Amino acid sequence: MPSETPQPAFVLVRPQMGENIGAAARAMWNFGLDRMRIVGPRDGWPNPKAVAMSSGAGRLLDEAQLFDDLEGALGDRTFVFATTARPREMTKPVYSPEAAMQLAAQKVAAGEQVAVLFGPERAGLENEDIAKANAIITVPVNPLYASLNLGQCVLLTAYEWMRQTGDVVHEATELGKGDWATGIEVEKLVDHYEQRLDEAGFFYPPEKADGMKMNLRNLWSRMRLTRADVQMMHGIMRQMVRWKEKG
Repeated sequence: MPSETPQPAFVLVRPQMGENIGAAARAMWNFGLDRMRIVGPRDGWPNPKAVAMSSGAGRLLDEAQLFDDLEGALGDRTFVFATTARPREMTKPVYSPEAAMQLAAQKVAAGEQVAVLFGPERAGLENEDIAKANAIITVPVNPLYASLNLGQCVLLTAYEWMRQTGDVVHEATELGKGDWATGIEVEKLVDHYEQRLDEAGFFYPPEKADGMKMNLRNLWSRMRLTRADVQMMHGIMRQMVRWKEKG
């Protein structure tokens, strides 16, 4: 059974190759979408090539809904987006994938039934298909090569859906087994280096010593150190001192 998570239906209109249907299923499942509708597939349905290409997303294909025409696929929808790379002589709002999925998320959260149309591989959606949509999604691509594979277009749109509805972590640092160093641990490291560098005559001439120490402290503060880092830096300085004393 499809998940109970509210989401748009992705409608593949007259897809031609089973491999591309499978790639679209895989892209949808990557980002938590499982409401696929297929309208008039060229090579019939089910399609073994689609299953082979889906790479683990076969359940989504098993549950995909098959329709003879687009009217049937959109019969229960209240808002429809159509994806197209070409300008059309129609008065409709045009959204980027990001803005479209922002709007889709708002509408789905409000209880609306949203669909996104994806056209056949050869030429995309026909004007008659787009006329049934409320808005257009256009991907900002190279104007000299604007053609996107069906799976790619589904992937881009599904990713933007996840960005608008999921807990996306935009930056993270994996600490492994360690913890971040505390302020006092870093301060002791700074004091250790200042003391040893002072003994070695590094802060010279004397009138520049305070400025040099400030620059050194700024350097340490720009580095995010773990406790393991701090221990290693202490060890480096201790070993250098031992080596010097042996000499």
